[in-house]
Amino acid sequence: MAILKPFKGILYNSKKVKADDVVCPPYDIISDELRDELYRKSPFNIVRIDYGKNDESSDKYALAKFFFHKWLKEEILIQDETQCFYGYEVNYRYKNKDKILRGLIALVKLEELGDFVYPHEQTYSKPKADRLNLMRACMANTSLIFTIYRSKEKLTSKILEELENLYIQAKDLDGNIHSIYKISDETKIKDIIEEFKGKPLFIADGHHRYEVALDFKREMESLYPEAEDAPWNYVLMFLSNIEDNGYLILPTHRLLSTPYPVKEVIINSQNFTIKQLDENFTDIEELVENEEPLSFGVYLNDKKWYLIKYIGPSLDYLPEELRNLDVSVLEEAVLKALFPQREICYDINIKKAMKLIDENKCDAIFVLRSTKVEDIERVAFKGIRMPPKSTYFYPKLLTGMIINSLKI
Repeated sequence: MAILKPFKGILYNSKKVKADDVVCPPYDIISDELRDELYRKSPFNIVRIDYGKNDESSDKYALAKFFFHKWLKEEILIQDETQCFYGYEVNYRYKNKDKILRGLIALVKLEELGDFVYPHEQTYSKPKADRLNLMRACMANTSLIFTIYRSKEKLTSKILEELENLYIQAKDLDGNIHSIYKISDETKIKDIIEEFKGKPLFIADGHHRYEVALDFKREMESLYPEAEDAPWNYVLMFLSNIEDNGYLILPTHRLLSTPYPVKEVIINSQNFTIKQLDENFTDIEELVENEEPLSFGVYLNDKKWYLIKYIGPSLDYLPEELRNLDVSVLEEAVLKALFPQREICYDINIKKAMKLIDENKCDAIFVLRSTKVEDIERVAFKGIRMPPKSTYFYPKLLTGMIINSLKI
């Protein structure tokens, strides 16, 4: 079952730093240029710990450890004296609509994947090695795992709506406002723990971090077999109720680089219909979203948009849950089947992607419909994984809003 636990969070000291200057986006969407900008923004920006750079004398993991302990000693970072849950709220705007994402920050007992905690995307070994080295160095969870759950009772949701004990607030690069509230009332803590018993949790964003937390737990158990209820048995999570409809799942589009002529290859495959789009449409994502399943927008280096639809045979070699999933069909029937020589990049910013194609740095962008939360639940319950970057949960949670120590 899902076992939640309050904890003594480590947070920035608002008396010594301005929150806007010290938080950063998740490590996996930080470019080298943005990292340099964050370094310049503040000597105490969390990027130095969570996604730092090597210098002439030390590697980035040794530096992360140095900064973490130095900032604790200088009380740039301070640890709460009491065990709390925390409410996390994001007020954001997307396509001229105002929305609020709310969730609970808690420690969640680590379970093997498939035992109440379900992944839905494939992972890579390189990011996992990086996160594991960071966890070893700092003995801490330095960023949140974004997890979703379903509760029609909405007990925790109602508690989060009524929070007033604001601790820290920061603005992200998109102008969204992120707020942290403390939940120390014992009755509310007990009610929250009770509601989550038996609730399955689905990893939305943070698959690599969860798998690394499991690996770290195994390492520490071998070193300290006598430790009971040790800190490494838990991991730091943000938990948001699907029923609150607070987050968005955006598509992550595919940028293709290949020596093959993209348009001709698609036409010659005979597994697709293809038509050129009129130039007067305004939103390719909206257009694709309203099309039939297995339809994709394609922008080519002739500076024209096309709509393709897969009409080929069923992909029977895939698990049934993936055969008619847009992201899986694009991965298997287009990228892998038609372009054996390829490089794939991922982006949610279509204008940025179009610019790369116009500058002949890529050959095509494939625009997908959004993956639905029901697809995530269905695939995850079967123990199956979608291709990498099948979902992009928005808004992204900020790193540096709260840290969890793993020291005994």
